[in-house]
Amino acid sequence: MTDAQPVITCQNVWKIFGTDPKAYLEKMPAGHSFDQIREDGYIAGVKDVSIEVAKGEMLVIMGLSGSGKSTLVRCFSRLHDITGGTITVEGQDIMSLSEKELIDLRRNKMGMVFQSFGLLPHRTVLENVAFPLEMRGQDRHQRRERAMEVVKLVGLEGREEYFPRELSGGQQQRVGIARSLAIEPDIWFLDEPFSALDPLIRREMQDEFLRLQAMLGKTIVFITHDFDEALRLADRIAIMKDGAVEQCDTPDQIVLHPATEYVRKFTEDIDKARVVHAHVLIEPGLSGTGDPVDAGATVHAMARILVQDGRDAIPVAKDGKIVGAFSRTAALDLLVGLD
Repeated sequence: MTDAQPVITCQNVWKIFGTDPKAYLEKMPAGHSFDQIREDGYIAGVKDVSIEVAKGEMLVIMGLSGSGKSTLVRCFSRLHDITGGTITVEGQDIMSLSEKELIDLRRNKMGMVFQSFGLLPHRTVLENVAFPLEMRGQDRHQRRERAMEVVKLVGLEGREEYFPRELSGGQQQRVGIARSLAIEPDIWFLDEPFSALDPLIRREMQDEFLRLQAMLGKTIVFITHDFDEALRLADRIAIMKDGAVEQCDTPDQIVLHPATEYVRKFTEDIDKARVVHAHVLIEPGLSGTGDPVDAGATVHAMARILVQDGRDAIPVAKDGKIVGAFSRTAALDLLVGLD
């Protein structure tokens, strides 16, 4: 995680579904498992989760269907009221907000994009994008001007007057993204936004999304069940199972040091050389000579150097400054899959 202050703080959060979940949680024995809770006639959608999301960070939450990832994100925005614990957004306890305050928070601070595009079929691209501004009461000229800006931002300039039926799946998803950006949210929630797209368009949308994030620097919570997508997009990944977070860490650390057997199974087929970066391999006290490699280079990108270079230790530089060195042998083991 970055050094920035957390935008979202989630502490010991529970979301239990059932007849009287609050009363059940109060009397529930400590350490009760997901299956034991289910045997009692309840479902733990979120199970004692503590996590923070820093300003400008992209946190990817992933897990299999039913793991609790969508439920947790709906708790972040209070689309679900939590059963126990606390969630604060920019220091505000969202459970203490009135209905009006909650609506204002969502309208002014949060953007949401879901798997289903949810476009209004009888409205043009521009009208769809401007719709949340219309709901906010913004005048027609201002909302049209803002809608034009974000339509251009997502690469749909020239298609402003098209209707959703005249667009491809990828273009429709861009409209959904533009609509959520129109309100200039500080926090952006995306729930499997690319999962309905074919692989080529999905890859293009990931590229577009990374471009937008580089420009805008939003605080993002992104849900996916695709580990390759998570590795490509995330600053950190939270892997969920049965409502609980099994591990939350950087992609490098998750593939190198899985915290549980469940996480290990998630990562066992991943080519670590394409995920692990030079700076992660730095060993304390180790120094190297000669030309350094960039701290952000993956082991795969350094393959030629690792094979042809005779040095035992290779220095690593960040922003032109040497920050350490790593063992060439250790990096080679990762490259050929021995680690």
